[in-house]
Amino acid sequence: MTAALGDSQADNAKRSSTEKNLDNSFIWLTRIFAIGVAGVLIWIAVQVGIQSRRAIQEFGWSFWTNSAWNPVEQQYGVLPMIYGTIVSSLIALLIAFPIGVACAIVLSENFLPLSVRRTLIFMVELLAAIPSVVYGLWGIYVLIPFLKPIGSWLHDNFGWIPLFATPYAGPGMLPAGLILSIMILPILTAIARDSLASLPSDLRTGSYAVGSTRWQTIFSVLIPAAFSGIVGGTMLALGRALGETMAVTLVIGNSNELQLSVLAPANTIASLLANQFAEAKGLQEDSLMYAGLILFAITLVVNILAEAIVQKVKKY
Repeated sequence: MTAALGDSQADNAKRSSTEKNLDNSFIWLTRIFAIGVAGVLIWIAVQVGIQSRRAIQEFGWSFWTNSAWNPVEQQYGVLPMIYGTIVSSLIALLIAFPIGVACAIVLSENFLPLSVRRTLIFMVELLAAIPSVVYGLWGIYVLIPFLKPIGSWLHDNFGWIPLFATPYAGPGMLPAGLILSIMILPILTAIARDSLASLPSDLRTGSYAVGSTRWQTIFSVLIPAAFSGIVGGTMLALGRALGETMAVTLVIGNSNELQLSVLAPANTIASLLANQFAEAKGLQEDSLMYAGLILFAITLVVNILAEAIVQKVKKY
């Protein structure tokens, strides 16, 4: 009896040691992968920086604030492209965020039958599978003509506001922002829905137990509890909007002039790279690499801010 008990204890100790070794191996493996990802990120930044060093030496910080892009005279600046990148992405986020969170609430709560919810989830996720060039073609032939009366009305009635100061030109910032809002909607909706659906059921039942209504529970309990996940999904969607290329290139107008109006043609850094990199040589190629480095920096700042917001929310 004593021998059997000793063998059992030995087996348990051996099994515990094996599990501990597996846990340690898994921890080190994930650390290696994490360091590898960081290493790749740094390597990309260094390589782009090396390729753009001549433009950095030539233009320095004036490259950020100069509005001229003239390959003939070798004058380059990306202020209009920075403005176009940020504003088009913000337009997309302002449109997609409320719609995405609303869809996430509907798809995570029991507002609709399960079969209907599954169908809607599939349709929303299907938006992410559509190639960006298809979005761009749809924007040219459907969205831009559809927006013409809206853009004309905005200019006629609110033309005194700088954002609507120019007549509607067709391709421009507004169609690009709307296209981007559709493209980032699946990411935002999916992550927000997963954040809401993964919350413990005790939060819902506890809120109902103290007399809260369904909508009070959603807005006072569930959304604050899932806020960090929603913010993370929002910033991930914003990162997608900042770097989108083909769809934006087809509908934004590709104008390198700085205009505050969202009704005028504009440009983004990604569109600039797509249009000119294939034929660029010399200082123009280096300037495009410098522009790519700026886009990399903008995206990095967005992700750092997102992480800071998430960590601050978690403390509360």
